[in-house]
Amino acid sequence: MTTPVHGLAGGTVEPPRARRALVAGSVGNFIEWYEFGVYGYFATIIAANFFTPEGGSEVEALVKTYASFALAFFFRPVGAVVFGRVGDRIGRRPTLILVVLLMTVATTLIGLLPTHATVGAAAPWLLTLLRVLQGLSAGGEFGGAVSIMTEFAPPGRRGLYGAWQSFTVALGLLAGAGMAALLATVLSESELNGWGWRLPFLLTLPLGLAALWLRLRLEETPSFRRTARAQAPDAGGAPPGPPAAAPAREVAKAIALGAGRLMGWSAAGYTFLVVMPSYLQNTLNATFQQALTATVLANLGFAASILPAGALSDRIGRRAVMVTGAALVAVLAFPLLHLLQDPAASTAAKSLAVFAAGAVVGLMAGPGPAMLAEMFPTRARYTGLGLAYSLSNAVFSGCAGLIITEAVERTGDIDIPAHYVVVTCAVSTLALLTLRGDDHRRALRD
Repeated sequence: MTTPVHGLAGGTVEPPRARRALVAGSVGNFIEWYEFGVYGYFATIIAANFFTPEGGSEVEALVKTYASFALAFFFRPVGAVVFGRVGDRIGRRPTLILVVLLMTVATTLIGLLPTHATVGAAAPWLLTLLRVLQGLSAGGEFGGAVSIMTEFAPPGRRGLYGAWQSFTVALGLLAGAGMAALLATVLSESELNGWGWRLPFLLTLPLGLAALWLRLRLEETPSFRRTARAQAPDAGGAPPGPPAAAPAREVAKAIALGAGRLMGWSAAGYTFLVVMPSYLQNTLNATFQQALTATVLANLGFAASILPAGALSDRIGRRAVMVTGAALVAVLAFPLLHLLQDPAASTAAKSLAVFAAGAVVGLMAGPGPAMLAEMFPTRARYTGLGLAYSLSNAVFSGCAGLIITEAVERTGDIDIPAHYVVVTCAVSTLALLTLRGDDHRRALRD
């Protein structure tokens, strides 16, 4: 017989249900970040196919590609509000089903789009429209996934359960990088540029169908059901209604603070894990394969540290682990970049450096989801944590490629990525110091 696990916020969660929620929540994140990784890794090829009319500049096309990338991020907060409101009123399960359907359709269609050579100026607009749909769905994904992971988490394991969201981000980015590296190895350059880049996007269709099946089997979270019952008109068996809204000023303050706490993770994560391939190719003249290898190593370091960091935060607190991560990124950013720029540095040294860069970002990403979940009551958690994360990502992740590429082009300063990461992590450290040391021991608020 299965022994139920008593949650910190009341009620019970049986281990199989908790594990099922973990898998169902993780799979959507995997698909989302697999696609965003693929788009980043194939940025130069996408630029050539969609944003480079005859005689156009390659750098200008890459900037436009990253502008489309950033636009999708700026629709994430919109998705966080729209889907978050639905998720806080009618439930996490139906909202997450809708979100994964939208993401799957939009990503699959990217793999079928005609290029600039076929339809001319319509090509970049069609691509941008699908990126907007992806941004909306991605904005609704994070809040729901983290809500079900942390609301189903057994006592004392909220940091570890929430860390699975970040871990599947790493897995998605690694899968995207692995697919890009595989295609670059088995296909010729002309085949890769002509049709091979489409394959990773088309692979989203079977992945999305698997995610849909898992989410259809998902149950509603105990926290949401309990809060909904408390709002029922009477206790005599009336069907539970939607939870009452949390005070708007309290939620808005928490959203702003949450975005500040995440900005270092957002900026450093995308700089080291996604933008790096294009930077290495366009600024340091690395080959596509060399750039992908460096990115895979950085993502391996990221993946290796996330779950241990989440588990450690359950023991010593979110503040200690996340502040350490932000401070280390700020300290190591310039030495790392200078090592990559040094032609005399050994391949082993450069490999170790990018692995370490990913690992220190993981110290922020591991405890981050649980930290956000603990900032909001159940009746506003989906919206609040999703919006805080989306705003931070829109500004500091989505714009990373655009800012770095444009700034390097205009100034000639190849240290721009380090400047960007140091400033954002310094500000993030100040925001993280406002965390209470015992937040990890407190029950989630209803």
